[in-house]
Amino acid sequence: MPVPSIQPFAVRSRQLCLAVGMTAAALLVSGRPAAAQAPAPQPPGAKTAPAPAPTAKPAPAPAAPAAPPAAAAPPAQTTPSKPAVEAAPQAVPGFWDPRRRPERPDLSRLTVIRFLTETDYPPFNFTGPDGNPAGFNVDLARALCDEIKVTCTIQMRRFETLVDALATNRGDAIIASMAVTPQLRARVDFTDPYYRAPARFVSRRDNVLPEIRPEYLEGKKVGVIGGTSHEAYLKAMFTDAEIHAYPDNDALRAALRRGEVDFIFGDAISLAFWVNGTDSAECCAFSGGPFVESRYFGEGVGIAVRKGNDLLRQSLNWALFRIWEKGRFTDLWLRYFSISPF
Repeated sequence: MPVPSIQPFAVRSRQLCLAVGMTAAALLVSGRPAAAQAPAPQPPGAKTAPAPAPTAKPAPAPAAPAAPPAAAAPPAQTTPSKPAVEAAPQAVPGFWDPRRRPERPDLSRLTVIRFLTETDYPPFNFTGPDGNPAGFNVDLARALCDEIKVTCTIQMRRFETLVDALATNRGDAIIASMAVTPQLRARVDFTDPYYRAPARFVSRRDNVLPEIRPEYLEGKKVGVIGGTSHEAYLKAMFTDAEIHAYPDNDALRAALRRGEVDFIFGDAISLAFWVNGTDSAECCAFSGGPFVESRYFGEGVGIAVRKGNDLLRQSLNWALFRIWEKGRFTDLWLRYFSISPF
């Protein structure tokens, strides 16, 4: 992945572990901006995926305790209990409108789809115990081929070689958590987004805010990784906060655990794994909702095809909609991401 002056909306890492969790139900929602528009920074890079996560299977964060019941006999004076904040249900990213069903293309013209993906980027892409490609993107590719009823191959390559491999006809489509950016649109065509990585704040558990606005963080110390789009967003939108830049996720999260900062701000997918994993020691929790300003955090993640390959792009869009409509996308998402970043 090329490293731009302002990194993409989700910072790349090789430490993110596989999170396998089963959840009974899911709420299909799309992310929404949590703050007003702001001047755009330099364009983000071409890769999107989460940053480091714990080495153990993450567990859901405990729900807030319920408010105590009212006393049986009213005392002389009582102080009303503060209502508990209900835990948000698991949310699955969805970019499909049921009222806008894609037209079914002529699938008979497709005989094989050669998918290209990354070599080592769990839980999205990794080599399974049997030596074959595995991960969320790999399973999604196989589901798409099953829906289209076409033979499917999956080749793993280094991320920085994927676009060139596509351009030289060594593959037909890239499914590798690749961000949709203006720079890449000049070289490839993209399907509709199939997920995005929002940004969120994390605080210590004794300082959780149900909502975050710029005025709420006036004078507060907020940590962020320096040189990222997350830092650019804070500087543009949270001008009264005291922003502290850190070199990497380890330093950033350690600062929050030690109380050096009041909040940290970063990629919500990686933070979800950390908050609910053993590395955080249950110190912290999300504060406020997701931030999805596309000029800072990208337009979403799509499947790349060669410029002008409309048949394949439209076929994949049709298959993505069908998988979502049948609930297979939700099942797949919950299998890998039992903790919601939204």
